[in-house]
Amino acid sequence: MTRGIAILLAGWSIIGAGQALAQESITPGTVEVTLIPGGGTFYTSSNNGPSFRSYTLGGALTYNINRVVGVEGEVGGTLGLSQDLQFGGGNATRMSPSQLSYTGNMVVSAPTRSPLVPYVTGGVGGLTTFERAELGINSTETFLTGNVGGGVKWYAPSGIWGLRGDYRFTAVRANDGAPAFFGIDTRYGHRVYGGVVINVVR
Repeated sequence: MTRGIAILLAGWSIIGAGQALAQESITPGTVEVTLIPGGGTFYTSSNNGPSFRSYTLGGALTYNINRVVGVEGEVGGTLGLSQDLQFGGGNATRMSPSQLSYTGNMVVSAPTRSPLVPYVTGGVGGLTTFERAELGINSTETFLTGNVGGGVKWYAPSGIWGLRGDYRFTAVRANDGAPAFFGIDTRYGHRVYGGVVINVVR
């Protein structure tokens, strides 16, 4: 009986140690690259500009100072989509403007030591809206932006790669010289994306 209990305890110890090592191997890397093949950005309407949506893609580079705190640089593009837009006193089917965003963010992750790592993030950056004459955007305009949000990362057992789901609430600062469609008012938007995480340095 005593021998059986000892064998059982030894077995549990070995399994527990193996799980601990496995969990240790799937923690975030020191340097991570996120590839963003798809997502969406949705701007709400303002006093002058209508609501609209765009397709989102891009990438991010994260340096994890430790298991909890990291800094991230992100570059993203939004591609205009054809949709019904309310502007200029009527409705029309038009392509939404294409944009380029670039932000620096602080990332705070939960120290879970498991494949799932939730995080919160926020930062500041810029947003460039490209010319689209049919919307009254006759020149390329750049705006100051801020964002806050969060998401979750999942790491494969190898620890080399993983998946990421991310949400951001964004605010685009108004510019009196901007076109009425976008930028003359402070604009608020929601962005969601799915990405692939690659641990470059572990």
